[in-house]
Amino acid sequence: MKAIEITSFGAPDVLRMGSRPAPVPAAGELLIRVAASGVNRPDVLQRTGNYPVPPGASDIPGLEVAGEIVEGDAQAMAAAGLKIGDHVCALVAGGGYAELCVAPVGQCLPVPEGLSDIEAASLPETFFTVWSNVFQRATLQKGETLLIQGGSSGIGVTAIQMAKALGATVLVTAGSDEKCVACVALGADHAINYKTADFAEEVKRLTNGAGVNVILDMVAGSYASREVLCLAEEGRLVIIAVQGGVKAEFNAGLVLRKRLTITGSTLRPRSLEFKTAIARELKEHVWPLVASGAIKPVIHSTFGAAEASKAHALMESNTHIGKIVLTW
Repeated sequence: MKAIEITSFGAPDVLRMGSRPAPVPAAGELLIRVAASGVNRPDVLQRTGNYPVPPGASDIPGLEVAGEIVEGDAQAMAAAGLKIGDHVCALVAGGGYAELCVAPVGQCLPVPEGLSDIEAASLPETFFTVWSNVFQRATLQKGETLLIQGGSSGIGVTAIQMAKALGATVLVTAGSDEKCVACVALGADHAINYKTADFAEEVKRLTNGAGVNVILDMVAGSYASREVLCLAEEGRLVIIAVQGGVKAEFNAGLVLRKRLTITGSTLRPRSLEFKTAIARELKEHVWPLVASGAIKPVIHSTFGAAEASKAHALMESNTHIGKIVLTW
């Protein structure tokens, strides 16, 4: 099969089309003929040598795919209501930038009615991440307020729509007026251009001083001190990336007085059981919203798989709004 390989750690041009043996599904797995592969920030980190591949995972980049089931564990598929020929999207620990990809049956979801494989390939990584962090770890509830740092990112556009569909008020930050407009069009109640305004001051103004209940943070670093200021009593800060650096200082006294929770997680190394449980909850609570059109894929660009280096360059430019997808 053809696959995109990281020939050495470095700039986007280290990604090259190569040839690999086709993977063979083990017990509890299925094999997907990949139609499309989602591009995500962890793929860029892996390419630059800053995100080691988990033990046992493929060194081929790519954490999400969509396509047709061509073979697999018949018993496991039947238990999940799947069969050969069905179109699914899947969260994988690696191997997604390839013509064929194995995936645990429990991490596969049917392509929502009305969606193409390309649209479906943009769903798993961000949907699993947002659900597990915003709704499980941070327990966002209907009627609460969520602040999303980076509202125009793949994670951001998913979090906006999911939170709004489930009854939350949504504030976002973004790096341009164009991105702010796009976030509001997706359902955000307010968008803050962090390059022209202090987001902490704006959050205080927009919430009449009350603060937000949950913050989804992909920056960390210097943002943490201001995020503690932004949180309401019993507020929850959940960190899912550290683009601003791994070290942070904040007023621990405010954490005590406001009874704040600061947490975080990474998804890729989590267990099959954990990811399978997320898939079940997504299928029950979120997939109907996708099928109804209440939540829609937001795809900025598609590239042929051979142009993976261009897709990564776009990801690193931070000019995109939504997801980037490779097609096979």
